[in-house]
Amino acid sequence: MSKAKFGKAPAGARLKRILQSPNYRNGQFQNLSHTPQLAEGYTMRSVLYRQLFKKVVNRIPRQALPSLKTNLKRLSPDANVLLWFGHSSYFIQLEGKRILVDPVMSGNASPIPGTVKAFDGSDIYTPDDLPAIDYLFISHDHYDHLDHATITDLKSKVSRVICGLGVGAHLEYWGYAPDCITEADWYETIVLDKEFVLHTTPARHFSGRSFSRNNTLWLSFVLQCPGRRFFLGGDSGYDTHFSAIGERFGPFDLAILENGQYDAAWRYIHALPHETIQAARDLKAQYVLPVHSSKFALANHTWYEPLATLTALGNQNNLPLLTPMIGEPVDLDNLSQPFSRWWEGLV
Repeated sequence: MSKAKFGKAPAGARLKRILQSPNYRNGQFQNLSHTPQLAEGYTMRSVLYRQLFKKVVNRIPRQALPSLKTNLKRLSPDANVLLWFGHSSYFIQLEGKRILVDPVMSGNASPIPGTVKAFDGSDIYTPDDLPAIDYLFISHDHYDHLDHATITDLKSKVSRVICGLGVGAHLEYWGYAPDCITEADWYETIVLDKEFVLHTTPARHFSGRSFSRNNTLWLSFVLQCPGRRFFLGGDSGYDTHFSAIGERFGPFDLAILENGQYDAAWRYIHALPHETIQAARDLKAQYVLPVHSSKFALANHTWYEPLATLTALGNQNNLPLLTPMIGEPVDLDNLSQPFSRWWEGLV
């Protein structure tokens, strides 16, 4: 637990600010609604047994996933694009700004070496492939969203970090300058540049990198610039905050929502596919980019189930999905561009 990858708990002035948050009560950050770790009818023992001993065919792909290596350093400065790196990591170049969200590029999503390994073909990008980053957004401090090795390697490239209250303690411990870190509570507004605004919004989840849980805050984000509104969802179970955000900031051109590593047992902290569709409706999103899949096996479903199920539900509900391969550019000026069902036929 003394290794650097576990991070550092908030202390001093950082902890003092946390104690003043209306979302911090009884020694922990709290969700807006009561949020048990497990849904009714499930026990930790039964869930662990399923995770350890129930064999799911195709939980991990048997062949390398198709992907595309785009040269990010040679993108036209006028291009408005998004590239997904698998799971919940993605890069956005928008109106000349470069944004990186929850990058995990070290090959695994666990503090224990050799566990929770990235699928073959899903980990083709490294920090060396990235250009200078204007803004690094961190939704929360779980290992599959805040990766010590990646964050450390990116240190010289990142100008500014925006994260939830307390998360800055990890970053500062890993060598980031305090003046480049902005920590925020829910419903704060951060002016990134002229007419380029970020709102920090709620999610229904939890946090923690060691035995202490919920000592840092989890976020979603609303990104606004002239003529565009994007919702960047982080991890979240379904709840009323989606409709509240939709009423306050919507409609959205694009919502990036988690869809994968779900289970009925933990539906309060990770949305099920039909709930992802409802969240998009609540947000008044025109298009949806599903993330949190296709890189790590964290739940007992086939690796391709999230994309296959959500695509079917999207068609039934007339909700367009963007389903790029890892590394395939998404043209943010043409969200109606077609994408293949690249996961079909792979096992």
